[in-house]
Amino acid sequence: MTATTSAHPGPHGRPGEQPAAPLRAGLVGLGAMGRNHARILAALDGVEFVAAVDPAVEAAADGRPGPGGVPVLRDVGELLALGVDYAVVACPTALHEDVGLRLAEAGVCALIEKPLAHTAEAARRLAEAFEARGLVAGVGHIERFNPALQQLRARLEAGELGEVFQVVTRRQGPFPHRIADVGVVKDLATHDIDLTSWITGQGYATLSARTVSKSGRDHEDMVAVVGSLADGTMVSHLVNWLSPLKERFCAVTGERGCFVADTLTADLTFHANGAVATEWEALRAFRGVAEGDTVRYAFPKREPLAVEHERFRDAVRGAAGGIVTAREGLRTVEVSTAVLESARLMADVGGTGLPALPGTAEPDGPASGVTATVLPSGAPPAPGAHGRVAEQTT
Repeated sequence: MTATTSAHPGPHGRPGEQPAAPLRAGLVGLGAMGRNHARILAALDGVEFVAAVDPAVEAAADGRPGPGGVPVLRDVGELLALGVDYAVVACPTALHEDVGLRLAEAGVCALIEKPLAHTAEAARRLAEAFEARGLVAGVGHIERFNPALQQLRARLEAGELGEVFQVVTRRQGPFPHRIADVGVVKDLATHDIDLTSWITGQGYATLSARTVSKSGRDHEDMVAVVGSLADGTMVSHLVNWLSPLKERFCAVTGERGCFVADTLTADLTFHANGAVATEWEALRAFRGVAEGDTVRYAFPKREPLAVEHERFRDAVRGAAGGIVTAREGLRTVEVSTAVLESARLMADVGGTGLPALPGTAEPDGPASGVTATVLPSGAPPAPGAHGRVAEQTT
């Protein structure tokens, strides 16, 4: 008897079958981030990088190969005509919805750079379009694939810090001239919103934000956010495009000390609270804070973008988990929208209107988008459950 196998098992190869044919991938957008995606796609195992789309690139006009050695096309329709299994969307944020919907309508999976879209409504339409067709859609929140943050999350999940008290992030550096269609909240603070919910497993409960614009652009270039997560953990985010100092800092303080992650160097350090170092179980509970040992961890450090692409490739082939889903990307856009709304109103935003990421704890009550309740500017916050501000309807 002669065994038979499918000559074309398609993108979703199954155990015992002939190895799946390479996935055909395209890229939309050849700006600074798009060129990095092209570099990864050109070397990614199990993927054939077919073509890129960018009408602003000279190669699209004269037929020369672009980054990654592939043809550069002028329109998404030309890419779809080549027959691709998935596409990476790295064009300006304002174009994400249009490009993403065209891909979904054509039955093409998509890895869309963060933020998922320029508005919460557009992000929701994208998420629903891919879900309705059973297509894989991911969002490029690359910090989830930073080895320092992956180590940090694993150690928090293992309970090494005990009760978590506070998450503080700082993300600052010089102005990126490549960004023109969104401000620092949606371009950069979305990193911190996503990673904070991801490492803690908690959604946002309340927040208050202030923004300024000092560069003369239409959008904000500095934001400060303070707030709390569903379990009462305090959060603080400082993000700007105005500093000559480039910094990517995340500190998580808890019962047993403080983890500090530097995502520029992918280093993770633990500063122990010497006051809780005891073998007597009855005295393990928090009693104070004292400087203890400092440990810098050693672990493999792979390029986050390469890992992100590998996880998405595997998801298109049918592997569960491992990517930032469109629904999670939507939640982050909703929280970033609440940040901008708080800054616009000079008011606190909170209560059940703040969304949680799927798989994270939510504030008490159902979350249904950001129809946020606010405190008028100048009104003293009244304490509510878990120290949250009292809710008022506007």
